[in-house]
Amino acid sequence: MRAVRMGATLLLAASAALLGAAGVAAADDASPSPSASDQEGQGPTEAGTSFRTAQLFQSGQHATADASSGDYLYWRVPVDAGQRPTVTAKVTFPDTSARKAATTWQVDVYDGLRRRQSCMYGAQTKTLAPDQDSVELRCTLRTVRAWAEPWSNDPLPGDYYVRLTAVQAGQGDLGLPMTADVSVDAPSEGGAFAVGGKLAAPLVPGAALSDDSSDAASDDSSDDTSGASPTPSSETVTQASDEPDGGWSSGWWTDRWLWTGGGAVGAALAGVGGYHVTRPRRRMTPPPGY
Repeated sequence: MRAVRMGATLLLAASAALLGAAGVAAADDASPSPSASDQEGQGPTEAGTSFRTAQLFQSGQHATADASSGDYLYWRVPVDAGQRPTVTAKVTFPDTSARKAATTWQVDVYDGLRRRQSCMYGAQTKTLAPDQDSVELRCTLRTVRAWAEPWSNDPLPGDYYVRLTAVQAGQGDLGLPMTADVSVDAPSEGGAFAVGGKLAAPLVPGAALSDDSSDAASDDSSDDTSGASPTPSSETVTQASDEPDGGWSSGWWTDRWLWTGGGAVGAALAGVGGYHVTRPRRRMTPPPGY
């Protein structure tokens, strides 16, 4: 019994240490920074007209823009591994009397490699009747994976581009003023979609150039005797701003570690208990002479 109690105590101590490490890792990987939470809901008030000029905003924020029907509107939002983003776009016309026919609107989502991602749920294309003043589109993507084969077209961590435009409109309805409101909700799906791999860098604009420029800057600073620091390139600044709330996850921690650790502790306890039940017991025989 003493051995059983000692084994159980050691196993409980190991499980407590595992849970403590899990809490620290989860806090480091998933907790948003105070500055990011203070800015929640505040997004850009304009949109880009191409992938290169797409306006950056964070998940949970609302990006708005005043534009004209027929324009191509672009935004981008960083999404991390394990998150499943849902894009919601709303188009509102202040004056319905000027519209003459129905218009069809569509929202498309592209990953950091500019591959169009299909929607699992939601209506990404809707038709706005002439007597209606607004239409809402929605697109839920697949869960972002930390790593995938190049041929799989699976969504990977990095910037995701949202494009909103009218795909079918009459000639007389083009150029009418409208307002666009875009938001992205990206909840974490846990370790159910975790994979055994990780990208070298998230798919954000200038990621590879930023690494090269930082190496070159370190070489220049070591060779420069004047003490002047190099000016950061635009790619470096772009990559630094393209981060989700709390930064990019480390990639090594998922809640699968809890299931693995719990299973190991349970198996060890079952082994100790089984040995205690099935071990041979010595018979208490009386000494000779009784």
